[in-house]
Amino acid sequence: MPRIILKCPYLKGGRKKTASHLSNLVTYMATRSGVEKISKSKATLPSSLKQEDLIRQIIQEFPETKDLFEYEDYAQNKTVENASEFISIALEQNIDKIGQRKNYIDYIANRPRVQRKGTHGLFTGGDDEIVLSRIAEEVSNHTGNIWIPIISLRREDAIRTGFDSAEVWHNMLSYFAPEIAESMKIPIENFRWYAAFHNESHHPHVHMVCYSTNPREGYLTKKGIDKMKSGLVKSVFKNEMHSIYEEQTRRRDQLKSESRKVMLKLIQEIKVGTVNNSRIEELFLHLSKELKSATGKKVYGYLTPGLKAIVDELIDEISKEQVVSTAYELWYEMREEVINSYMDEFSEHLPLSKQKEFKSIKNMIIAEANQFSMDAYDINELDGIDDGELLEEIFESNEAFVVNSPEEIDNESLGSVESIVSSETSENMFVKWTDEYKLARDYLFGTEEIQQDFGEALSLLSEEAQKGNVLAVYDIGRIYSDGLGVEKDHEIAHEYYVKALSGFQEVEAQKPWKYTEYRIGKMIAVGLGTEQDYQIAAEWFHLSAEKKYKYAQYSLGALYHRGKGVEQNLVRAFELYLKSANQNFPYADFEVAKMYRDGIGTDQNGTKSGHHFQRAFSGFEVLENTSHDEKIQYRLGWMLQNGIGTEPDLLRAKDYYEKSAKLGNVYSSFALAKIVLKEDNPDPEELKKAIEFLSAVTNSDDLVPKHIKSSAVYLLGKLFLEGKVMTKNINQAIRCFETSHEYGNQWASYQLGKLFLQGKENPKNIERAIFYLTSSAEAGNPFSQYLLGKTYLLGKDVAKDKDQAIKWLTLSAKQGNEYAKLFLDNIDKFKDPSVALVISRLLNHMGKIFEENLIPHRNSNGMKIDSKLLRKLKEKKVAQGHKRNDKDHEMLI
Repeated sequence: MPRIILKCPYLKGGRKKTASHLSNLVTYMATRSGVEKISKSKATLPSSLKQEDLIRQIIQEFPETKDLFEYEDYAQNKTVENASEFISIALEQNIDKIGQRKNYIDYIANRPRVQRKGTHGLFTGGDDEIVLSRIAEEVSNHTGNIWIPIISLRREDAIRTGFDSAEVWHNMLSYFAPEIAESMKIPIENFRWYAAFHNESHHPHVHMVCYSTNPREGYLTKKGIDKMKSGLVKSVFKNEMHSIYEEQTRRRDQLKSESRKVMLKLIQEIKVGTVNNSRIEELFLHLSKELKSATGKKVYGYLTPGLKAIVDELIDEISKEQVVSTAYELWYEMREEVINSYMDEFSEHLPLSKQKEFKSIKNMIIAEANQFSMDAYDINELDGIDDGELLEEIFESNEAFVVNSPEEIDNESLGSVESIVSSETSENMFVKWTDEYKLARDYLFGTEEIQQDFGEALSLLSEEAQKGNVLAVYDIGRIYSDGLGVEKDHEIAHEYYVKALSGFQEVEAQKPWKYTEYRIGKMIAVGLGTEQDYQIAAEWFHLSAEKKYKYAQYSLGALYHRGKGVEQNLVRAFELYLKSANQNFPYADFEVAKMYRDGIGTDQNGTKSGHHFQRAFSGFEVLENTSHDEKIQYRLGWMLQNGIGTEPDLLRAKDYYEKSAKLGNVYSSFALAKIVLKEDNPDPEELKKAIEFLSAVTNSDDLVPKHIKSSAVYLLGKLFLEGKVMTKNINQAIRCFETSHEYGNQWASYQLGKLFLQGKENPKNIERAIFYLTSSAEAGNPFSQYLLGKTYLLGKDVAKDKDQAIKWLTLSAKQGNEYAKLFLDNIDKFKDPSVALVISRLLNHMGKIFEENLIPHRNSNGMKIDSKLLRKLKEKKVAQGHKRNDKDHEMLI
């Protein structure tokens, strides 16, 4: 494998002892004479005893010379030539430590086999001629540190890469100089460097002199040297790095493959292991006791040195357990395999307590000990779960899909047909986008030229409805349904919807038309002006879809997708969506993108999924510019917020949400409330609106969708419980949670169960706690299942019931709850709370940490992805439309 050797000694200026050594340094660096040349006849002879004796002395005095290429050659083949090469280069590369050597600059600029540019071989950045005497004097009088890096290659590597001439090195080092300066902590404007290329037969190398014009600047650490070497490898072997990385990856993957089975076995043993170690128990109890009286934050960085020492000793004691020790050794082996590709030496083998990659163990130990000091089995174990994020699950609505299709978009077809029938509203009923109707919609939604005005919109729509325009009748129903400029009145809205549906049917009866067939189907599917009936809606959508009407194709596809009114058929759904999408309908593009993404109804295809998401976003923007529809605005906000089909842009997302919310879209209002409440420093006015919205939904008796009301009330309860953005009020929190529970919200039931089981900020009530926890657990909540199971197992507040405990813990464990699995694996050991259980939990935590760190995560390009980044990628996956359990995550659309 190609390799570079980099040595970077330095000379200390401003001392009498080294003054002569620095005198005329540049001149010394440029020339050298007296190198013994070996004839070919002697080249292959065995090395002499004097050479071997000198080599032993050199290695004893300068042990790092064993890393040189020349020593590798000598060790493999002890000839006169190889011995001579090693002796020369070893002395040369330790010139800073040999006080008798003078004129270093002169030496490297003029020694035999230096490639000259004029009278000497010294060069620096640019093409200006170097005056050797001036540089030599400048360097000899410098009072600061002077670094003298030596870069060495094998001859075959130098020829293959082209780095076998001074000109190539001159060009590369001119480019690379800023990285050297950065590694030496020298500002680039103060950095000076000079170099000479020595074209040795086996190992050509470059000598450099580097320093700062400011004598007080510059220092070089081991990390800096490693950085320089890494940069040089990339510069010299840039055309071969791909194959080098592939080889490194192959070696790492081979090791990973060989160790994976044993690793996973060890991890499982760690997760369920128990410990019979009195010292661990002693240390843990001592730490728990001390933490009880300790002040300040209970995290490692804030502890006293004495407590830190206890934590460190406890970790190292646990690491003596065989399974932990073996796993740690395997991790170290893999770590060193990676490090070996870019470092000459390994760092000291640190104990587990000092290993930064596992620093999370310290705070995990402290948290467990602190918890044990209060109550080893307090129910707060799961308080770290951010069930606020799990609100996304509550948002799912399988009923909302048809509502999201557009209401009236196809202006051309609408303008080309006009049907007239009798009606109660007027003598003539028709469906047409008249100029008056368009103006009314401009006032309803607002445009760049016309400010939104609900009152004017209602007035103009009323006039148009009196003329018999069914579209205006429908919009008036919507105004009263959503409360746009008027008090919400669902009875009046229903009356207008009944008239609108009747009008569409009468127009259709006069002359069958794909648009009216679609609108009739849509109103029946949603239940506007009539009873909801998916089967009848499907029949109307079929009529319109057969005429290749893209909106009907989309809506019929939605029915097949969810099995509403027709037998579920995902392939048929995909076909209909795709037909609609091919007619430039963004709603259909969005569904096609999701199905390609998840491989539902078609083969999985990430490229096509991304393409259709982008088409959907662009299409929604075009539609929004013409229709200003609140559902489209909601979709655009959602896609911008989550970076779906476009780059994330929270400000634009909020703008669309606000426009949509003004038109009565509760999904947008709730999305805005959530965004504002998550902000570190929310705008006071926005915060006020968010809380007002949540409160209004909480107190409303209208037709706000059940799942939205349930979620809004739950979120308001969380705000009262946490007391972060509003005054803490446990009684108000309980009332909100109870309201949300009545709507079937399992998370609200879980919160109520915890509050009544704890009894810390409200009266303890075991009977109510069990009631709410059971309700939540039966709805499938894994945390309620765990809490119920643990309560029945320990019998602290209820009679012990092992059967009930196993039932609920098993259900929770099936959903991935590690705590529940730990209890099940050790079900007969938990007679009473004990240190043994806590230690088992510590091992469980450590197993997870090893699981994250032992086997490097890689992306498709073979690059390592650390655990924190991996978690961020998982969160992004959720944001892109996936549930945390990898199933489809529905948007509120």
